Amino acid sequence: MDVLIGVVVGIVIAILVVLFILFRVAWRVAEPDEALIISGFRAGRGAADAGDQMGFRIVTGRGTLVAPGLTKVRRISLEAHESQITVPCVSQQKINLALTGVVMYKVGDDYRSIANAARRFLDRPAQELETKVQNVFVGHLRAIAGSMTVEDMISDQDKFSEQVRDRCSGEMESFGLVIDSFQIQSIASESNYIANLAIPHQAEVEQRARIARANAERDAIAQEQAAQAQIALARRDTEIKKAGYQAEVDQATQKAAQQGPLAQATARQEVVEVETRVAQLQAQQTEQQLQVDIRKPADAEAYRQTTLATAARDAHIHQAEAQAQETRLRAEAAAAQTKLAAEAEAEAVRVRASAQAEATRLNGQAEADAIKARGLAEADAVRARMEAEAAGIRQRAEAMSQNQEAVIAQQVAERLPEIVAAAAAPFEHVGQFTVLNGAQGVTSALAEIIQQAGALTGLARESLLPAIKQTAEVAETNGHVADGLTE
Repeated sequence: MDVLIGVVVGIVIAILVVLFILFRVAWRVAEPDEALIISGFRAGRGAADAGDQMGFRIVTGRGTLVAPGLTKVRRISLEAHESQITVPCVSQQKINLALTGVVMYKVGDDYRSIANAARRFLDRPAQELETKVQNVFVGHLRAIAGSMTVEDMISDQDKFSEQVRDRCSGEMESFGLVIDSFQIQSIASESNYIANLAIPHQAEVEQRARIARANAERDAIAQEQAAQAQIALARRDTEIKKAGYQAEVDQATQKAAQQGPLAQATARQEVVEVETRVAQLQAQQTEQQLQVDIRKPADAEAYRQTTLATAARDAHIHQAEAQAQETRLRAEAAAAQTKLAAEAEAEAVRVRASAQAEATRLNGQAEADAIKARGLAEADAVRARMEAEAAGIRQRAEAMSQNQEAVIAQQVAERLPEIVAAAAAPFEHVGQFTVLNGAQGVTSALAEIIQQAGALTGLARESLLPAIKQTAEVAETNGHVADGLTE
């Protein structure tokens, strides 16, 4: 029985040990700076979070049970990361700059940020995360620096950093990252532009320092001179008093040592008093001499220079005003004279042009009237001549159309002497004419001449017919022309 109980107890203890070991193997605890990403069997059936939609579970700040072999547990760090960023960029003034900044970032504490970071960077090298972050900041840094001047970047670095954080926050959130801080460490320029910005302010500060030192030295010298004057005055008073005291001492000594004549002592006393007054007068004379030799000449010279400068300035001003007034009056007179001359010349040109235009118009009108009169006279003469010729031609044409043979006979009769002369032309150079047959031979010769004359007359008649017809046609045409001109 005891053995059975021992066996049962041992089995129970073994089961408990096995259960404890299994619990230790299946229990996972998330540290404060990390999150557990659980994927695998029934991993998405936990509490509702952003990872449930992707089939994995996120556990932060607590422990959870997992099924070893069926689920996979990975850890993602929630600690802050630091990355130094150096960006060569160009400002709004087209000045090359080198910006150096430090960004502190981490994975967001909310489930959505952890899920985004897990999907992108889980089991990835830390260098890849830093590279992506630097790429985001480099692009936005260049864009923001290009929209700002160097003076704005230097004087308002908080605003610059805030703009960088605002622009980068959206992209960083898409990675599941949040920006803890971003600070600009340095702004450098290869062209010494930033160093040159301080030169005017430094020069102004140095100038103020030199002015302050000069004022201080001037005040010190003035105070020193016043002190020396007081010392000299004190010395003078001391000497005067010492002389008086010495005179009294000498007088007492002399009275004590010698009981000389009172007159000698009195005389000595008077001498001492006179010497004292002489010393006082010499001191006053020296002071007045200093006033006369140094201060008054200096004041007079300063007053003279000021007066001369003022007079020269006033003279230049009055001279410039007089020259300006004279130039203005001359310009106005010249402009008025030029205007009057131009108006007179324009009026003369206008009058000459009007007269010339009127003369040209009158000459043209007279010439046109003359040409018209000549043309009308010539037209009347031509019309009269054409009418006469047309009447003659018409009459000849009517005569030729009514009695053509009579006209031809008239033409032949008018030219008969020429015809006979042409028939007798063969006998013109005959010196002697011998008739062999007597009267019959003469008759035969005359008959041949007459026959030749008749033949020539026929030829003339035949040659005149075309000319007469043509003349009749021309006469008829001219008659129509003459009738047209008459109309």
